Amino acid sequence: MTAASLLGETGDLLRFDHPRQISKLAGYNLVEDSSGKSKSGTIISKRGRKNLRSILYRIALVMVAKNNEMKELYQYLKTRKDNPLKKKQALVVVSKKIINVIYHLVKKNMEYKPELVLGEYRKNQIRQAA
Repeated sequence: MTAASLLGETGDLLRFDHPRQISKLAGYNLVEDSSGKSKSGTIISKRGRKNLRSILYRIALVMVAKNNEMKELYQYLKTRKDNPLKKKQALVVVSKKIINVIYHLVKKNMEYKPELVLGEYRKNQIRQAA
C-alpha cells in the first residue's frame, strides 16, 4: 500500500534526473526562515505535495523502527555533538535518505543491499560518534 501511495504521488520515478527533484516535489527543499531583519535559520519549504511528505514521514517512522541502517542514521543525527537534530528534523533527513535509496533502486533496477545505504563518509561519522 505504501509503495502504491508513493508511486501515486510521484508517478514514474525514472522521469526524474536526480533524487533531489523528488525531494523538492515533496517540499523538502531548504529555505531561509527570515522576516525583515531577523534571520532564524533554515526550514523545509513545504511548497510541495503534502500527501507525499506524509507518506514519506510514515515510511521513515517504520524504517527507523525496523531497518538497522536507518535506525543507526536516525540515532546518530539525534545524538551527534555538532548540531544534533530534534526527532522530527532527523525523520526528515531519514525521509530524504529513503527517497535516495528508492530512486537508485528503481533507476539501477537493483535489490536492496544494506551495506550500500550509508556511504563510507557517513559510516565513519557514526563510528567516531559511538
